[in-house]
Amino acid sequence: MARGPDGAGQAQGFSLKDQLFNAETTADLAAEFAVLPGFDPERFTKQAVAGLSSRGLLERLDWLADCIQAQMPTSFPAMAEALEAAMPAPLDPSKTDDDFGRFIHAVPGILAVRHGLEDHRDRALDLLEAATQRFSMEFYIRPFLNRWPEETLARLDRWAGHENYHVRRLVSEGTRPRLPWAANIKLDPLVPLRFLDALHADPTRYVTRSVANHMNDLTRHAPDHVVTQLNAWQQEARQIPKELDWMTRHALRTAVKRGDANALALLGYRQDRDISVTLKVTPDPVAIGDVLQIEVTLLADEDFSVMVDYRIRFHRPNGRVGEKVFKLKSANLKAGVPLKVQKAHRLKEGASTFTLHPGAHQVTAQVNGQDRAEASVTFV
Repeated sequence: MARGPDGAGQAQGFSLKDQLFNAETTADLAAEFAVLPGFDPERFTKQAVAGLSSRGLLERLDWLADCIQAQMPTSFPAMAEALEAAMPAPLDPSKTDDDFGRFIHAVPGILAVRHGLEDHRDRALDLLEAATQRFSMEFYIRPFLNRWPEETLARLDRWAGHENYHVRRLVSEGTRPRLPWAANIKLDPLVPLRFLDALHADPTRYVTRSVANHMNDLTRHAPDHVVTQLNAWQQEARQIPKELDWMTRHALRTAVKRGDANALALLGYRQDRDISVTLKVTPDPVAIGDVLQIEVTLLADEDFSVMVDYRIRFHRPNGRVGEKVFKLKSANLKAGVPLKVQKAHRLKEGASTFTLHPGAHQVTAQVNGQDRAEASVTFV
């Protein structure tokens, strides 16, 4: 899987940009625009393919837009009409998830920002409404939020009740505070809560996943607001309980890793409980590339739910400390009955995301967000 728009961090031999933008996908785009009078698909294909190899993933999107624009009317209203006429059929409305669309269909969004942002705001937003039913316009709504916040928010208010779930998802996804790959927005992070309040009861997982991801973003800015809102949704019961439970867990995943007491309590993991915790880490020392055995034993005098994680504090040669939390187990602890949980943690050698170094490391057992036991181990 790709870690970023430049394709770095992918499996050896795999190129996301080549999979998404190549002679075949460019020919598909050319065939769609061939319906326009005067559009020369052969000219477009020859020009576009010739410029792909030297460009990164997002640069290829801009390049395709350049090549399409070269054969479009210069007037934006006429350009928008042509772009809409060349659009393929909307994505399957019978699906409820995993239907993001094809990257080649981002072209209308790019041109809407380039040519409609300043002088043709409303027509450009109309274009985004149509385009997002073919490919998510989450990147391209954000410049409008920055340039025309009130007017764009008013449009999103309408879209939150749109009949097409891709348009409804755009309302949540496009306003996320930490949208991956996307430009930042100046919007107060709490303003979109009104959209999420409406959209959390959506019948499609594609929308509710976006709402949950949006709420997870918000836990970095306003965790108490997120917990309060999730609790209110539970009380209102406008969403199916099973779906809302999933959304709640997904929305609080970052807060849980931080050990946020209110987030954990909402999930049923209270911190005001007496518990005995022992941690065993073997072998010591352990070679990088081998397996570290993690064993945590819990004992309490009453029944309650536990979420057991462990955190490794990594030694680095430059003296800086790196930490990472790993999931272990969620369970119902029974009074007087020891609970032993174990995990074989492979110390990956040469990992591209987190390089391990020899030296003294610290392992901490975390129960319901609280540090309960520690052990030292040496990596060699």
